[in-house]
Amino acid sequence: MELFKNKNVVITGASRGIGLSIAKKLASHGANIAILAKTDIPHPKLPGTIFTAAEEIKKLGVKSIPIKTDIRFDDQVENAITKVINELGSIDILINNASAINLFNSESLPMKRYDLMHDINVRGTYLCSKTCLPYLKKSANPHILNLSPPINLKAKWFENFTAYTTSKYSMSMVALGLSSEYKKFNIAVNCLWTKTAINTSALMMLGGFVTPDQCRKPEIVSDAAYLILSKKSTECSGNFFIDENVINDSGETDLQKYAVKPGAKLFEDLYLD
Repeated sequence: MELFKNKNVVITGASRGIGLSIAKKLASHGANIAILAKTDIPHPKLPGTIFTAAEEIKKLGVKSIPIKTDIRFDDQVENAITKVINELGSIDILINNASAINLFNSESLPMKRYDLMHDINVRGTYLCSKTCLPYLKKSANPHILNLSPPINLKAKWFENFTAYTTSKYSMSMVALGLSSEYKKFNIAVNCLWTKTAINTSALMMLGGFVTPDQCRKPEIVSDAAYLILSKKSTECSGNFFIDENVINDSGETDLQKYAVKPGAKLFEDLYLD
């Protein structure tokens, strides 16, 4: 069933990992995908570029546009969205997946790392949303989905990495604000977060304190995103979804298929109690 046939989706940071998994899931149901990411040449430690991602997506029988974009900069985002409109004609879904992470404590964190996280996670999310909104207003079932957590104000989630936490919570606050501000235009704005660590190449860049066997596969996130984006925008907005709960609510109870190592103890993600 091609539920997303002829729908046009913009995804940030989708050259690999969770973003690419979501892109392929939606493409397998008919969606055209515009990839906005910085990686146009191979990273020495991380696989995938916007071009390799686009080729994987095109094999699913849809259109895919790789657009080199640093979402920190207004002109690059504006030019990218103009290119999407020129080539695809419309935008139905925006997925704010691009994110920077640094779990240093406050004394150890260089301010350039602070700026990077806030410029990508907060400003970039806001900028991409703002730029897409005029086109989303014209869609029959418009959605924005941010990959960010529920806002848990317990001090333990701030005390070790205040800068990262404030950047991710700000992504969620952007979603909450836009969901109310654009309710009159029937634009759904939601957040999606993971119950457990997800096995991506980027995870391995964090120092190895989480092993792949403690993780689930990116497919649990892409399946959850698919279910959220399948809902009517008029009936589903302002929510903070957890991937596992979305899957369970759909009637699927066997989550072992998402485990890298079925039966292994999973590492629970941040911000959940």
